[in-house]
Amino acid sequence: MKSPQPELQNRDLQQRDLLPHLFLPALLLGCLVTGGMATAQEPLTYSRDIAPILQEKCVTCHNPEGIGPMALMTYPQVRPFAPLIKDRTTKRIMPPWHIDPTTGIQQFKNDASLSEAQIAMIAAWVDAGAPEGNPADLPPPVTIPSGSAWQLSDQLGPPDLIIKSAPYDVIANGQDQWWSPTVAFKGLDHERWLRAAEFKPSYPLGKKVVHHGHAVLVPEGERRQVALARYGVGKSWEIYPEGTGMRVPPNGRIEWNLHYFPVGAEGDGDVVEVGLWFYPEGEQPELETVGEAMFRVDGRNGMARGQDILIPPNSYQVLQGDYVLESAAVIHSYRPHLHMRGKVMSMEAIYPDGHKEVLSQVDKYNHNWQISYLYADEAKPLLPKGTVLKFTSVFDNTANNPINPDPNQWVVFGRRGVDEMSHAWVGITYLNEEQFARASAERAAAQTTLSVRQE
Repeated sequence: MKSPQPELQNRDLQQRDLLPHLFLPALLLGCLVTGGMATAQEPLTYSRDIAPILQEKCVTCHNPEGIGPMALMTYPQVRPFAPLIKDRTTKRIMPPWHIDPTTGIQQFKNDASLSEAQIAMIAAWVDAGAPEGNPADLPPPVTIPSGSAWQLSDQLGPPDLIIKSAPYDVIANGQDQWWSPTVAFKGLDHERWLRAAEFKPSYPLGKKVVHHGHAVLVPEGERRQVALARYGVGKSWEIYPEGTGMRVPPNGRIEWNLHYFPVGAEGDGDVVEVGLWFYPEGEQPELETVGEAMFRVDGRNGMARGQDILIPPNSYQVLQGDYVLESAAVIHSYRPHLHMRGKVMSMEAIYPDGHKEVLSQVDKYNHNWQISYLYADEAKPLLPKGTVLKFTSVFDNTANNPINPDPNQWVVFGRRGVDEMSHAWVGITYLNEEQFARASAERAAAQTTLSVRQE
């Protein structure tokens, strides 16, 4: 189960969860279920049935160097928390995955959620007393990278270039803190094409206190900006699809925008790093992406940014924002950004022929997480020119919102977590008509092949 910053998680564990328990299948022992082979004659055990689930979905964060508040790598580590694991998984609080499973696209490259069978298996195992079973049944151990290591290094090797922020002195209990230094961009002598980037807060301090941030290159003599990397707890890296890259000029300055939320942690000279991986020298990908682009939901309809956010005490508010695509596009990822009263954000496509489709909806948004939902290649929205993207946000300023700091306050726009924002970061690549026609033909051929295989 991926876990937020320890301080935030501890606070969350103390809050009363108001979501109803899911009704779970009462009988698992007579079935073969994902993650294990238990039968009516073979009771569920940690070694055979539960450890594989935790390895796949949880230990990335729940390890001695991870951001989880406890390690879940061995039976002695797991056993004391078995009732809590059941509680958090049956309520779908953990692993953090806030996409509405009943609406829109459900195929993602980074799906961290548990299946209904896995959730039921964990519950049944806990109810049976959380037996260990035979250690010989354990899956092979997994190697967990150090908290100071680059996550993408196993796939891509070390970064081709590393950029660093200016150091910042983190103040304990300082609440929201922002650090926006400008640093000269160095290390390239000619234009390159970016294929991947990873945003790496320092370890261990930065992992605890950096909530989200951006590293944006402002090229010399150009009007454009190049968003090299964007970060949030739950999203630290991005690999562009094959044949897609971002054009990076050799000269300019990096404008950092870092949001710290210490909650008791402090330290001097904290530095954030961004690792960049480029296509080979001389190789130019077919498609040029803008990476994650901001689509605002607040401050539309001619109003200044955020002036339409005004949430009365003990009430709700709904905002919408519409965008007409002036070029065809393919969407790679979707990442809502709201604050502590935000609960829902949907992204809908209204096609030129008038039909509508909800592409994705996050219906259990939690500001402690900034998850980027990465669409599977076969499921990426492929949108013709003239499509309208409609975003809808819902704010919950009532006691029903478990992370609402004070439902009796008026809430307005602002940078602090206790204020509100409303926008989506959408990984998008714009296409010309020839590129869109080719992508559409490839998608149709792939769907035909899939249909034939299923028959």
